[in-house]
Amino acid sequence: MSLSYSLQLPFPSPVFLSPRNTIEKRLGNLRTLHSSKEGGQQHTENDSQDQVILLERYRNGTIKRYMLDDDDDDLQIRAFLEKHDSTSNEFQGSNLSDPNLSWLPQVLKEFMLPAGFPGSVSDDYLQYMLLQFPTNVTGWICHTLVTSSLLKAVGVGSFSGTAAAASAAAIRWVSKDGIGAVGRLFIGGRFGNLFDDDPKQWRMYADFIGSAGSIFDLTTQVYPAYFLPLASLGNLAKAVARGLKDPSFRVIQNHFAISGNLGEVSAKEEVWEVTAQLLGLSLGILILDTPGLVKSYPMLVSTWASMRLLHLWLRYLSLSALQFNTINLKRARMLVQSHILQSRVPGCIDCNRDENILLWQRFIKPRIIFGVPMEEMLGSGRSTSMLKTLLRLYAREKYILVVNQQQIDFEVFVSFKVGATSVSVLRSVWQTYWLHENLNVSEDIFDQLAKSLSMMDEKFNEFIQQLDKGGWDIHQINLRVPKEISIDECPV
Repeated sequence: MSLSYSLQLPFPSPVFLSPRNTIEKRLGNLRTLHSSKEGGQQHTENDSQDQVILLERYRNGTIKRYMLDDDDDDLQIRAFLEKHDSTSNEFQGSNLSDPNLSWLPQVLKEFMLPAGFPGSVSDDYLQYMLLQFPTNVTGWICHTLVTSSLLKAVGVGSFSGTAAAASAAAIRWVSKDGIGAVGRLFIGGRFGNLFDDDPKQWRMYADFIGSAGSIFDLTTQVYPAYFLPLASLGNLAKAVARGLKDPSFRVIQNHFAISGNLGEVSAKEEVWEVTAQLLGLSLGILILDTPGLVKSYPMLVSTWASMRLLHLWLRYLSLSALQFNTINLKRARMLVQSHILQSRVPGCIDCNRDENILLWQRFIKPRIIFGVPMEEMLGSGRSTSMLKTLLRLYAREKYILVVNQQQIDFEVFVSFKVGATSVSVLRSVWQTYWLHENLNVSEDIFDQLAKSLSMMDEKFNEFIQQLDKGGWDIHQINLRVPKEISIDECPV
């Protein structure tokens, strides 16, 4: 699990306005550090004892101490348990184009749209709703087709059952619902922090998982003897999908409600949803009344599959219409890459249009691994001088970043210090992309880390100013700071 931070800072802010250090000064610090060895120095008895130079705190209460050994350059690491508290922050979301509805009667406008439309919602609200409406219609058509299979599997319409048979059918139905509820419980408890980061992605995944659940439901007609396990699996998948769908859509609704009218936006969304439901149910019933479809299971499945594919395509279009002006990790990568390569950042409309909704972060290059233990960052050649070099190098940053030199493909490890914020994550992304474009494997890696930090000191303010001019909400940076591990420096 990881926590999210919402940046609430007025400009100008000292977070962005760090003093400009030259490359020479950074490298000078490193050379001084590497040359300061034990030789020629006097040590007291206390000085010769091991000193803690770094604490690594884990969420489960474990603390690793990185000890300075005065006798050699080897780094000692000791772990123990300690009870400690954790903190959390929150964040929200925000705005942007709009067609004319002069042809729509005023009564219907008031019934279906929030008061003050279009000024009371974001510019992409209507386009999303117009695409969402047929999406929901196709979804309810699929629901109607699937329900017929479920009822036939239970025996409804096949024979006149006794009270005992009816009770058995009810128990089977409730059992599958109970198992499905476990899915929603798991999603809400385990993944509740994901939805603010990328609601578009999780809303799309919800439909994929829901489609898989419907396949289990469809097969109950073919294997009625396995109704309970098949229907339970279907309900579990659909419950997981709902657990992803509901919080994701609440974030989307919050994005629409730019006038603080979230309740009304939600109520009007219900109008769109219920109207689509009634239309979808009606069309589904008409499809079921088709003589060939009622008797042919393959025809039923093919009709469902075509409707489901149309449903998924419409869902993708509706989510692609959204234009968030908040910065999540995907959009941060796109913005940083554009700034480093072209010295400019794309606006909200262009960036949202080019954003890949389906792509997982782990498959995006260059690869950034957040929350890496310092022991892994130092590699096999752990040494006090290496750790002290990194601490000196990143003294003014709230994170430590190293390039993983064991990998052929470019990859960085990032560990965050106590007090790191979303801005710290954004700075680490900027440094990563600069290194990715400028890394020279033949040069000393510490010199290049120093150079990347100096370039960030020089360019990061300009990057933030371009974000502000491009319409991005620089006070709402939704970049999660991993809290499984945090670094606490100890003065030596």
